[in-house]
Amino acid sequence: MTRQILLRFLLSSIALILSHSVSAFGGEDWTQFKATYIENGRVIDVGQNNISHSEGQGMALLLAVQNNDPNTFAQVWAWTQSHLQVRDDKLFAWSWSPQGGVNDINNASDGDLLIAWALSRAYTKWNKPSYLFAAIQVSQSIRSKLLRKTIKGTVLLPGVMGFESPEGLKLNLSYWIFPAIAELSILDPSPEWEELRISGLRLIEEARFGRWQLPPDWLRLKNDVISPTANDQFGYDAIRIPLYMIWGRQATPKYMNPFQTYWSSFSGNSPIPAWVNVNTGEMATYNASIGFETVAALTIAYPDIDSTKLPSSNQPQDYYSYLLSLFTKMALEDLKK
Repeated sequence: MTRQILLRFLLSSIALILSHSVSAFGGEDWTQFKATYIENGRVIDVGQNNISHSEGQGMALLLAVQNNDPNTFAQVWAWTQSHLQVRDDKLFAWSWSPQGGVNDINNASDGDLLIAWALSRAYTKWNKPSYLFAAIQVSQSIRSKLLRKTIKGTVLLPGVMGFESPEGLKLNLSYWIFPAIAELSILDPSPEWEELRISGLRLIEEARFGRWQLPPDWLRLKNDVISPTANDQFGYDAIRIPLYMIWGRQATPKYMNPFQTYWSSFSGNSPIPAWVNVNTGEMATYNASIGFETVAALTIAYPDIDSTKLPSSNQPQDYYSYLLSLFTKMALEDLKK
């Protein structure tokens, strides 16, 4: 009986601490996204042969909580559990195809973080203990499998396999999802979460290259030296860095200035390119997506987020662009509370 009382007290305490992070979020965007990209709990990347990613599942779970949509959450979580949580730990295979099932048993730590964060929020929203226990299990697996001590601090591997070699560690700074790290530090108390937050800020400050002083999508850390990988673009991945910094309330002028300076250089009718080479300054010959522009709009406006002028979302968007747009709107709602 005493253990049951203590457990109920623990659950209620965690819910009280985390409750500030869940708000109402509504709109036709979520309804349209579900109709277009979610089928029987599976989030479908129609632009990549209809495959599914742990990242997309995690994003959809978070949006379901924000939209107070427990039925969709339950469907997406059930599919994610049965099709992706098939490793010998509590992490998730990152890629699944309708033709062959799991394409790669390796995980993606951004997907793992997003799913754990979503489960934590779902428990807070709907008081379902199974979500809390699942969140804690995923969180503990992230800490035990994916964190590494380095000269730069405790860093996050993008996956369990394939990112450690004699050439150093291959890292992706957009995987530092600061609002998720903050929430998991409450859910799963450990000094490693604070160490991870600090290392992320340090690496973002140091990973400045070329004319625009921007971070690349992927970088290499060897001893105390960081450098871009062969894919030395600021684009598809790194776009999320300022979003997660702002959302996690880690943004200050010294971190935001490079992003704001770069994006503010495209004014009026000058479109933002999809990527820029951080070393040479070469830019993509095609434009960034609406989702990309939405993140840029929030970043340019920061810290005056009320002045954010989001681009029209009436234009067709692919899976990733749509998720970036919805995530930016979700961040704005959280920040205005």
